[in-house]
Amino acid sequence: MQNFNKYLITSAIDEKWGFFVTSVGYSKIEGKQVYPNNTGHPATHAFTWNKGRVFNDYSLVYISGGRGVFESSESASVEISAGTIFILFPGVWHRYKPDPGWGWEEYWVGFRGYYPDHLMSQQFFDKTTPFINIGLNEDMQRMFHKLLDHVKSPVSGYHQIISGITLEMLGLVHSISLNKGLEPGDTSKAISKVKFRMRETIEKPLEIERLLDDIPMSYSKFRQAFKRETGTSPNQYYLNIRLSKAQELLV
Repeated sequence: MQNFNKYLITSAIDEKWGFFVTSVGYSKIEGKQVYPNNTGHPATHAFTWNKGRVFNDYSLVYISGGRGVFESSESASVEISAGTIFILFPGVWHRYKPDPGWGWEEYWVGFRGYYPDHLMSQQFFDKTTPFINIGLNEDMQRMFHKLLDHVKSPVSGYHQIISGITLEMLGLVHSISLNKGLEPGDTSKAISKVKFRMRETIEKPLEIERLLDDIPMSYSKFRQAFKRETGTSPNQYYLNIRLSKAQELLV
């Protein structure tokens, strides 16, 4: 996936909706690459590690690969691994960065409005523990891809569509936080990881076997487990999501 970001201009109608998106983006940071790269970002979003940053908006940040560190004025320094999602709160100083030896991949969406304020005031989310490991979650990945698609090809009323997607993301994070003690088995984790990586590489063909390089399981065993869970083979599943994506683009 190509690096992309967009900062949205909101209208009076968007504000009346009560929940509106202010920014959307994705970036892949290679190991030893300078971070943050403030090029292409407004002054309100630029920051340095030494100074950190304070936002006026909420932001949902999903680290889908690599690892790094996060800290804020409301929480201690925490090591961040792939599959971690965290919320940035308005008025709260924060900073984060990838491990220079690993780099990372990040998705983010910024938002604000009286409805997000209401959710936060009801303590569904806590600024002292703003992070949760949701794993390589295909639903979250799919929603971020939908956000990016809508912003890249906007139509009339798309602001309300992307605010709905963002609200669904918050619902998913909340649901996972309530059930975080229920861990899936190793095989289910492996299948989820491969399905996630398939969508990450949807723009170009790949050999499915390459996705199993860091999974301690033979391809034949994985293929059987994958077919039991999804009803189709890994290669067919990958072909189906590529065809589905092509159909969306044609429409």
